[in-house]
Amino acid sequence: MPNLKELRTRIVSVKSTQRITSAMKMVAAAKLRRAQEQATAARPYAERMERMLGSLAATAGGSGGVPLLAGSGKDETHLLVFVSTDRGLCGGFNISLMRSVRRQVQQLTNDGKTVKLFCVGRKGISLVKREFPSMLVAEMPEVCKPYPGYDGAAEIAQRITEMFEAGEFDVCTVVYNKFISALTQEVTPQQIIPFALPEPEEGAEETTSADDGASYEYEPSEEDILSELLPRNLSVQIFRSLLESFASEQGARMTAMDNATRNAGDMINELTLNYNRTRQAFITKELIEIISGAEAL
Repeated sequence: MPNLKELRTRIVSVKSTQRITSAMKMVAAAKLRRAQEQATAARPYAERMERMLGSLAATAGGSGGVPLLAGSGKDETHLLVFVSTDRGLCGGFNISLMRSVRRQVQQLTNDGKTVKLFCVGRKGISLVKREFPSMLVAEMPEVCKPYPGYDGAAEIAQRITEMFEAGEFDVCTVVYNKFISALTQEVTPQQIIPFALPEPEEGAEETTSADDGASYEYEPSEEDILSELLPRNLSVQIFRSLLESFASEQGARMTAMDNATRNAGDMINELTLNYNRTRQAFITKELIEIISGAEAL
């Protein structure tokens, strides 16, 4: 039979944990609203820029004069940019990302490709160092503290560009969690080098059909425009992935802390019931001993 003092200590401890998880849930909910607004606001710009560059690249005929568009001409070395979190307590957020990265690494390795990893966020760095330490070539922790900024995205884009110009990889893909709702995040791989022409969406035909017969003349040339905009698009797409990942992190943390608070409440109820039963058993035992002693006299 458990000790009453141990049960009281356990109940106090769980109540303290419940207060912490409840406070973290409220903080995550407050951050989620702002993060969701930023991620939603960034989507139209990033998607429209991608479509515009795709149209321009198709007009230019995939000119080899723009390295970020034509690539290195090879498909041997792949760089995976793993966008994770700097803090934990967000459920299976980083685990689902790592599962996707692991699957891509295995597939590329089986195809005879060389894989390199660029980790953004402390949790991703820790996971990769544990599983693929030899593949880790770059890391950037705490880019999204306290909130993701364009300067951090531009710094990541600059490092990726320098690695590409040095011939360290041929294809670069960003892997991040796209925000769907507070309960749902979708692991999304996006190729950013060489620039991949966006696939037309189902509802996009109606909006673009009016432009199909249009003829445009660019000044300066398509190559000059692409040379100027593709590096900027690299920063924009990385910034978008940071915003999406940050919003997904807050949603995952809010959900995880809500579940933890509920579980703590269930545990408190169970421990309280056990405490009352144990206390009643002790009282009954003492009464029996008192009555037995009185009858013996």
